[in-house]
Amino acid sequence: QLQLVESGGGLVQPGGSLRLSCTASGFSLDTWTIGWFRQVPGKEREGVSCISGNDDTTNYADSVKGRFTISGDNAKNTFYLQMNSLKPEDTAVYYCVARQLTDAEVMCRMPRMTPGDYWGLGTQVTVSS
Repeated sequence: QLQLVESGGGLVQPGGSLRLSCTASGFSLDTWTIGWFRQVPGKEREGVSCISGNDDTTNYADSVKGRFTISGDNAKNTFYLQMNSLKPEDTAVYYCVARQLTDAEVMCRMPRMTPGDYWGLGTQVTVSS
């Protein structure tokens, strides 16, 4: 079965850190472009960070630049989103997505499901004191 599974979400105080993981089973993420998207109830889903499967270029939403870092470990078939200096407005469900695109910036601007995507079920991140 081909699937993505996210982990690492939870409750953290403002200023804290979390690392989200996205692990694929049934297929290799080696050539896929990977993105992290987030959604708050009642708001449109947004691209947080993406990394190209072609050349490892990365893209970040302006709201997370300098605080979040996307990376991957092909040997573990896992991608990560390191989130530092978390703010209450980072509270959302975070989804990992694998898509057959080469451009990370383009991927991050496409928050809706497209044919051929693989999506995880999401992991809740709550930033609150």
